[in-house]
Amino acid sequence: MKRGQTPKTKWPEGSPDSDDHPHPLDTLPAMDSPHVPRLNRRSALQVSAASALAFAGIPLRGQDPPAATLPVNFALNTSTIRGQKLPIEQQIKVTAQAGYDGIEPWIRDIDQFLESGGALKTLRQRLDDSGLFLASAIGFANWIADDASQRSKGLEVARRDMDRIAQLGGTLIAAPPIGAHRQNDVSPPLEVIAERYRTLCELGAEMGVRPQLELWGFSPTLSKLSELAFVASEAAHPMACVLPDFYHIYKGGNDFQSLQMIEASQMHCFHINDYPDMPGVKEIGDADRVFPGDGVCPLPKLIAQLIGNGFRGSFSLELFNREYWKRDASEVAAEGLRKSRQVVAEAMAILQLTDGGKRD
Repeated sequence: MKRGQTPKTKWPEGSPDSDDHPHPLDTLPAMDSPHVPRLNRRSALQVSAASALAFAGIPLRGQDPPAATLPVNFALNTSTIRGQKLPIEQQIKVTAQAGYDGIEPWIRDIDQFLESGGALKTLRQRLDDSGLFLASAIGFANWIADDASQRSKGLEVARRDMDRIAQLGGTLIAAPPIGAHRQNDVSPPLEVIAERYRTLCELGAEMGVRPQLELWGFSPTLSKLSELAFVASEAAHPMACVLPDFYHIYKGGNDFQSLQMIEASQMHCFHINDYPDMPGVKEIGDADRVFPGDGVCPLPKLIAQLIGNGFRGSFSLELFNREYWKRDASEVAAEGLRKSRQVVAEAMAILQLTDGGKRD
């Protein structure tokens, strides 16, 4: 399938796990059969995914699938190599050399570049020369606080950040619940949050940059997919969209089935990562995130559902793993891209099997 091309066949009518249309991951032989080796759930998923890949002619793990066969873009959120303390010029170089389509930088790194005498025009040229696009950017404007003066200052920060992103050729910026994200913060009513998000969207329309309502699983505010969906829809603004994250969906105690309730076309960037089974959901933190496919998240199945429902945005690799920060940044970036592509390739194999073996 060519990048950006919509599959001819969607998921079967009804649930993909129904009796009429069993999902490929759920068609394994009974585990209590005397003829089947004892497998844990993760091993079973790996066997099924490997079978699907072989059937579809897609390379197995360790073999980089051709990017042209995947209908999404891949970006590097620079948190993944944050510990190496590279200036943004080097972050761009590492990202491009690894083979990513885009980059998702942090506003603080852009600020440091400008404070050291750099110019946005120069940075834009570096991006253009590298062949990267600005997939999104990570900002922390306080747009949600109850205090009106804080919120006013936060909107000015958002205006400045959006202006910088627009000058760099970007059209998306993260909008996490800064101002209502700490455990002792009082979360405003969802209707009030929607009003404030609409104000942020109006600013985005003026600046030409869409604020993506970001899910934060550890936050008392916007930790649930249902909250994200309500606020984005209640805002009733054409700039409204959401920024989910596999780790944060898990951390927030969500059921991944809730992703089906959010229009895939309103997800322009999706943070991709994985997580181990230990520590548990209450204790797990950002630093515990691992490369896609190295944890227990059922990424191929979830990504197959997203793509089957129309997702054609960017998967941006966002990790905060301190062990990765000790390694060479180029190696980390390359491994992250290879493993991100692999789980998406496995998702495409699942879609092909679900479509009856037909491939565009």
